[in-house]
Amino acid sequence: MKPRVMIVDDEVRMTQILAMVFDKQGYKTTTFNDPEKALAKLAEDSFDLLVTDLSMPGMDGLELLRRAKALRRDLPVVLITAHATVKSAVTAMKDGAFDYILKPFENDELKNIAANALEMSRLSRENQYLKGELKSRFLVDGFVAEDPKTESLMELVKRVAPSKATVLVRGESGTGKEMVARALHMYGDRVGKPFLAVNCKALSESLLETEIFGHEKGAFTGAAAQRKGRFELAHQGTLFLDEIGEVSEPFQAKLLRVLQEGEFERVGGTQTVQVDVRVVAATNRDLEAQVREGKFRDDLYFRLNVIPIVIPPLRERRADILPLAQHFLRKYSDEMQRPVRQLSSEVREFFESYHWPGNVRELENTVERGVVLARGAELSMEDIMMSQASRAAGEPAGTDRPLSEFLDGAAADYIRKVLDENSGKKLRSAELLGIDRATLYRLMKKYGIAG
Repeated sequence: MKPRVMIVDDEVRMTQILAMVFDKQGYKTTTFNDPEKALAKLAEDSFDLLVTDLSMPGMDGLELLRRAKALRRDLPVVLITAHATVKSAVTAMKDGAFDYILKPFENDELKNIAANALEMSRLSRENQYLKGELKSRFLVDGFVAEDPKTESLMELVKRVAPSKATVLVRGESGTGKEMVARALHMYGDRVGKPFLAVNCKALSESLLETEIFGHEKGAFTGAAAQRKGRFELAHQGTLFLDEIGEVSEPFQAKLLRVLQEGEFERVGGTQTVQVDVRVVAATNRDLEAQVREGKFRDDLYFRLNVIPIVIPPLRERRADILPLAQHFLRKYSDEMQRPVRQLSSEVREFFESYHWPGNVRELENTVERGVVLARGAELSMEDIMMSQASRAAGEPAGTDRPLSEFLDGAAADYIRKVLDENSGKKLRSAELLGIDRATLYRLMKKYGIAG
């Protein structure tokens, strides 16, 4: 798309000359001899650059600059001035003008100034777009703040984000601890640097150590080459350590050293590696009790708990439930290209009244399942497998485990039953289930159904 340039000068001949210069550059120009008309056009249309004379009767270039900036703060403005008004041009620069050019000027000089102004405008728009993308990606991953408790949480996150202090995020499983860690990274100065996450519970002690600190070639059987760990890879960025309450005492000692000194050695190595990493840790355990029992180092606990952030469970922030459900509904409908766009009144009522022991993760799984199984544009109780749950073998849904876990089991059993009754034929089974074959394969993979 051609850059759009607005030219304002009370002299008709000057606007014609400027338009000819810019037209040859491939720009699309619009000329005005009346600044008021130019402002009216600017209020209803978008331009990439404003070029105006400084000395004009009535409204001068300074006033036009100020009023144009009030309409479009990011619009670059170039002023054309005579030697006698250089002082005014400098004032204009302080008021937000991009640059000024003295009469008489060379066309090449004007072209260069305009090109620089347009490039600045492009970079500014790109920067705003990227910031918007970051926020959009964060929200797509599921953190909606409608409830006052969640709003307070996010305000705290934004205040803490610019610091280098270690943060300990507490909360039940499924509340969104990793998303809080990502928000801390996004709103801080490290946003353009790496964000890495490690689930400490998912790895054995030896694997966790090499995953976090890396290893040297020959450090152990199978270590055929040097490998950098997460601390090195996250240099100048953020490292999120989930389930920190699960790590062993030897690992705790090594982690403490990195937090205190900013250095460590790779497994099997002697060379000290220095890093600058902001650590965010998370747990759903009672670390204070573990400290009292001697299972968690008190010095590490205090080092991690510099800034504590506690995420309330979903049942305590009920104003988030329906906005989250709608968010997940849009996400999975778009992802699966399904027409489901709204929740039935029964589903809305159920979502608002249910206890959600699995928190946001359980809500997301429930909506995802519903989108997969939905037969229309509205998500019903049958779509989220409540009818199958009510017919299950006398087991009351959600009494001793999250509803999502129970319904996943019911869905898996039902799919196996349909497949068995149709000799494993995928197309016929998918038709009977009311879904397409691709969706059936997706569910089979998710629930670990062989076939």
